[in-house]
Amino acid sequence: MQVLACIMSTVSSEGKDVDSVFKAMADPTRRLLLDRLREHNGQTLRELCERLDMKRQSATQHLDVLEQANLVIVVRRGRERLHYLNPTPIHEIEQRWMAEFDKPRLRTIGAIKTQAEESAMSTEPVPVPSYVYVT
Repeated sequence: MQVLACIMSTVSSEGKDVDSVFKAMADPTRRLLLDRLREHNGQTLRELCERLDMKRQSATQHLDVLEQANLVIVVRRGRERLHYLNPTPIHEIEQRWMAEFDKPRLRTIGAIKTQAEESAMSTEPVPVPSYVYVT
């Protein structure tokens, strides 16, 4: 319940610097940390370091940047610090920057891209039409 209270207290913070979220997500190691937390939320530093093959000091530095950007919430449980993913800043960015675009059009473009990639990776020969239109 404590985590939910921390997340809810940060909702709708327009004054927060969106640049810090973009900066935090620009690093591939931090995105990997966010992916690991998305897979299994509430991990300790030791658990995160084991799965990433990373030293504690470098993981702590990356987690501090994510915490300052409000992407990770830290909750103390005894001597342990549990790290939880906070999806609120990512959702706010999605609402502000991506919801303005036409979602059906983006889905169509995504489907075309997927189909093109699948046909490019296919081992079957592409059928060539046996006719030519002349105008």
